[in-house]
Amino acid sequence: MVSALGMTAVLGGCGLGSGSDEVTLKLVAADYGDSEANSSRKYWDGLVQEYEKKHPNVTVDVTVHSWNDVDREVKEMVAAGDAPDMAQIGAYADYAADGLLYSADDLLSISTQADFVSQLADAGEVNSTQYGMPFAASTRLLFYNKALFAKAGLSAPKTWEDLAADAAALKAEGVKYPYALPLGAEEAQAETMQWLLSGGGGYTENLGTSYGLDSAENVATLTWLKDDLVGKGLTGPVAPGKLNRAAAFAAFADGEVGMLNGHPTLMKMAAKKGVKFGMVPMPGIDGPTHYSMGVADWMTAFRKNGHAEQVGDFLDFVYDEKNVLAFSREYDLLPVTASASDVMSTAAQDKDLRPFLEELPVSELYPVGRTSWATVSAAVKKQIGAAVRPGGSPEVVLGRLQSTAVRAEGAAE
Repeated sequence: MVSALGMTAVLGGCGLGSGSDEVTLKLVAADYGDSEANSSRKYWDGLVQEYEKKHPNVTVDVTVHSWNDVDREVKEMVAAGDAPDMAQIGAYADYAADGLLYSADDLLSISTQADFVSQLADAGEVNSTQYGMPFAASTRLLFYNKALFAKAGLSAPKTWEDLAADAAALKAEGVKYPYALPLGAEEAQAETMQWLLSGGGGYTENLGTSYGLDSAENVATLTWLKDDLVGKGLTGPVAPGKLNRAAAFAAFADGEVGMLNGHPTLMKMAAKKGVKFGMVPMPGIDGPTHYSMGVADWMTAFRKNGHAEQVGDFLDFVYDEKNVLAFSREYDLLPVTASASDVMSTAAQDKDLRPFLEELPVSELYPVGRTSWATVSAAVKKQIGAAVRPGGSPEVVLGRLQSTAVRAEGAAE
């Protein structure tokens, strides 16, 4: 499917803009780098320079913000009536619901749109129309410190029972964080979702049609965490509700963590510090979990300035196989297109990312297509740590979160 406008961009190809007025496209993007040396600014500068050489009438003005700021910056621009042409951010549903975004059909060539990994494209839909174009993706695996495991005579866990037993053995060896459980405000919604999936639950139920935070499966999962890990002192000296992902990753890279859930970025952090690690699917109740948690970041295009033809042509270039591969390899992320995924699944240089890539087809993403998700995610970040602390009640906390979700859903309708 493609609109007449999108088809014009396809037919125009590299001739776009010849004989037409000059256009400046504004793009606000998130920074995936961890230093000035690998800032996303360098990636975009190279990409834009190549594009502008072939499209002399189009200027692409890119502003890069940290992940701490980018969503807020875009929200403020939109509120001030100064929406960018494109924003590469963490969420899109609110803007789509307000009628502010072009759909993928409005912009992209048929071949580009068809090349998106299917479950990522589906996750970008609101009311069966794709507004969020996936830009980067990752999945989670259980990382374990090979040296600490060898010292304790352990093998990688396959079940919750294995994980608890391994954590107890690591604690006996003096490991600071036998299992690091980051339920702090930074990214508690990710750790929570991975555990809920491993227990047969999740944030939604009924094939994703409604929230189900207080399901029996979810209550049982958090009760197990509270009683069998946190309650037995197997999660380290920092209360899970106070432990953020960045601190947990840093502790793993410092050799202080036996096990934790991690995404591809952790590989580079650990390797840089000389930590030997293994990676396995998240343990479940009776064996490795069948579903991993997947995360996607999104490219959006705002209607405010028009420019659909130029935006569509530029995004077709952004999603070209070589550009998707270059970005994914630079930042240890998974490609969002099938063509780039196919290359990465066999290329020798990508062998370290392959275990994460294999998890992507069976991954489940946040319910980002719901305008209520931002509210629910914020509530999870704030409250979920209380469910597993001494004296906490998983049933009460999850019930409160379910009420928040239902109210947020009602407000969005």
